[in-house]
Amino acid sequence: MPNPRLVLPVEAPTPDHVIALSDGAPNAPEGQWPDRVHKQVTRAELSAFKSPTPARARALVYGGGGYINLVHDREGVEVALWLNAQGIDAYVLTHRQPGQADADGGVWPYDIALNDGLKALDYLQSLTPLPLLHVGLSSGGHLAGVMACQDHAQKAKGVLIAYAPVNANHRDYKAPAGKPDYPPAEKQAFYDAWPIGIAGEPHGIPHMPVFLAYALHDQIVPIDHALNLIKAMQQTGGDVDAHIFPQALHGFALRELNGTHDQWPSLAARWIDKVLG
Repeated sequence: MPNPRLVLPVEAPTPDHVIALSDGAPNAPEGQWPDRVHKQVTRAELSAFKSPTPARARALVYGGGGYINLVHDREGVEVALWLNAQGIDAYVLTHRQPGQADADGGVWPYDIALNDGLKALDYLQSLTPLPLLHVGLSSGGHLAGVMACQDHAQKAKGVLIAYAPVNANHRDYKAPAGKPDYPPAEKQAFYDAWPIGIAGEPHGIPHMPVFLAYALHDQIVPIDHALNLIKAMQQTGGDVDAHIFPQALHGFALRELNGTHDQWPSLAARWIDKVLG
C-alpha cells in the first residue's frame, strides 16, 4: 500500500495547472503556506495536482470553511498531495459561496457551490477517462456528499467524507435541537435543500460506497450527522465504511493526529484501494 501519511513540502506546491470554470479574476488565497484561506472567491476554478506516477484515478477535492470561506491548504492542497502519493490526480475545487457578494452588486444564490461542482464534473468528463472519487472535509464533505447524489454523466466510484455537516444543519433535523439557522439565508437554504444521509430525503442518499471519518466529541459538527448517514445507508442497503474517533477534534484533517484518528489516513487509503478495485 502507498504511504498514507503526508510530509508537507517547505514551500507551497504549485498546481500543474489552474482551470477557470467561470468568469472573473484568478483567485488569490490569503495567508501563508500551509495555512492559506480563500476569503473572497472571485471565480470558480480547479487547481490540478498530478500524481508523480501514471494516475490510476482522479479525485475532486472539496475544502471546508463553513460556506463562509475555503480552507485552501489544510483541507484542499494537502489532501491533494496525499492523494497524489497514492497514484491519484487531484483537482481542488475553489467554489463560490452561497450568500457571498457577487460581481454585480448582488449575492450568489443558495446553490452556487453545487453549480460550480457541476462545472467541475463537466470539465473532468472532457478528459481521458479515469475512475473518479469525491473527497471532502468539513463543509467540503457536505458538498462532496451533494455531488455524489447528482445525476451526472461523470460517475464516481465513491465519496470520502470527514467531519462534515451533512444533514443535522437542516432546519428539520437540527442537532442539537433548537440550533439557530445559519446566516446568510442562502447558506441555510443550501443545507435545507441537501440533507445528505436522511432516509426520508432520498435525493440525498449517495448511491456509491461512502467512507466516513468523524470525531466523537466534535462540538462544531455533532456526531449525529454521521449517525444519521450510517442509519440511512443501513436502511437503503448502502455501502458505508464508518470510523468514529474519541480523541479527535473538529478539523483534524491530515495534521492533528494525536490520538486514534492517526489511523484514518491508512483506513481511507485501504478503502480507496477497495473501491478502485
